[in-house]
Amino acid sequence: MKILMVLTSHDTLGNTGRKTGFWLEEFAAPYYVFSDAGVDLTIASVKGGQPPIDPKSDLPENQTPAMERFKKDPAAQKKLASTVLLKDMRAEDFDTVFYPGGHGPMWDLADNADSITLIEALYNSGKPVAAICHAPAVLHRVSYQGAPIVNGKRVTGFANSEEEEVQLTQVVPFLVEDELKRLGGLYEQAPNWQSFVITDGRLITGQNPASSTAGAQALLHLMAEMQRAALAPSQG
Repeated sequence: MKILMVLTSHDTLGNTGRKTGFWLEEFAAPYYVFSDAGVDLTIASVKGGQPPIDPKSDLPENQTPAMERFKKDPAAQKKLASTVLLKDMRAEDFDTVFYPGGHGPMWDLADNADSITLIEALYNSGKPVAAICHAPAVLHRVSYQGAPIVNGKRVTGFANSEEEEVQLTQVVPFLVEDELKRLGGLYEQAPNWQSFVITDGRLITGQNPASSTAGAQALLHLMAEMQRAALAPSQG
């Protein structure tokens, strides 16, 4: 199984003067879910090379077992430091795509033509798409059969109430929850900061950093289900 993980290259938090990037747990947890499952994992970013880690995600209170494991894993660190260019990725080379969040994707992936083309090509060819936390923002210009890809789908993503808690409601280009609803998505959420993942057809979305492990596991589960269905003898 070949999975593409796409990370932001954006490191500036709006006009706050603060740094942002991807949320480290949202990379580390899925990375180990996938690598422990023997997946062929490719990591891409908008600009290639080392993508920016949101410094807030690496604060002492935000440490997780996956992050601790990553910090003792030179091979994983090297892989992260040498991401390939998103624009060079082709849908036919992968079985699915996984987008970790952090605030960075709101700026450089939400309207990225290469990302939009890739997601549409994967989805149109019957492959799943997964996005966690702020990363469902990457879906906001993606169409499927002439409508927004999230239209009529049960979805989740970083909640307005979570954005309010981190006091960035006025900083982000748009609110993930509001945008998913505007596009016709059937938005759902769990209490703030609790793990919550929705699989609706071939679309997987997770609400927040705590949803990273479950989101990656949901993607592997869906891939296995699709594989079984493809191998099953047809009825009739």
